[in-house]
Amino acid sequence: MTRRGLLLFAVMSVIWGIPYLFIRVVVAEVSPSFLVLARTLIAAAILLPIALARVDIRPILARWRWLLAFAAIEIAIPWIMLGSAEQHLSSSLTGLLIAGVPLVGTVFALTTGGADRVGRAGWLGPMVGLVGVAAIVSADLGSSDPIAFLEIGVVVVGYAVGPAILARRLGDLPSIGVLALSLALCALVYVPIAAVQWPSAVPASNVIASIVVLAVACTAIAFLAFAALIDEIGPVRATVITYINPAVAAILGVLVLHETLTSAMVSGFVLVIVGSALATRPHGAAQEPLVALAEP
Repeated sequence: MTRRGLLLFAVMSVIWGIPYLFIRVVVAEVSPSFLVLARTLIAAAILLPIALARVDIRPILARWRWLLAFAAIEIAIPWIMLGSAEQHLSSSLTGLLIAGVPLVGTVFALTTGGADRVGRAGWLGPMVGLVGVAAIVSADLGSSDPIAFLEIGVVVVGYAVGPAILARRLGDLPSIGVLALSLALCALVYVPIAAVQWPSAVPASNVIASIVVLAVACTAIAFLAFAALIDEIGPVRATVITYINPAVAAILGVLVLHETLTSAMVSGFVLVIVGSALATRPHGAAQEPLVALAEP
């Protein structure tokens, strides 16, 4: 890996590891829908002009149905679910559970018969990972809202299916254009939703700062950096950040928010990582390994 590749990899590992901390801070004071609106609106305002200057968006608009599907499954639904869940779950626990995205992506590829499917040995990965997820959940099941765990399940499925839509139906289109338009569409959808749950007072300065970080660093800059990382080291090696991000989230939750990290959560996370590695291992020369965007 080149020095530039290593730098981009390190940047992405941190950028997509810190959102859980900031989401937890924001949703403690404002509604999840307001956060989604602010995040998508600011990020779209940054990325859309760049996309319009770089690419022709007409071919993207011609596939508006798949664009809508990707925007809903990858951004609109997971982000509102994630914000709602973090009103009840710690950021470290949330980050560890999101590590299950590659497992769900593997199952989806196997059941849909996509070009990125794995061999029969790949089924071992999801089974090992499932044990790990159970260990993580059991560490906090008695003290947390079970609905929050279901919401994280929706997030994981969305983050696993969204990239499949991107790769299979929109993969030949400029990614910057697809992502910018998706963010803009989500912002439009959330205007009336957030209006109903608008904050009654100006949020605290730390909440505003957290929203800015989420929109600018964790969304706009992250999407640009991830595209550059894929160009530099390829889509397969780039997805290894999926394994590192949750660890960053857990460490930050413990250090900054003084959250509890139990031995069951740690051991469960290790099993999830092992299962993910087994599940996403290429099988055969013509195999296309799974690509998971998994941005929080």
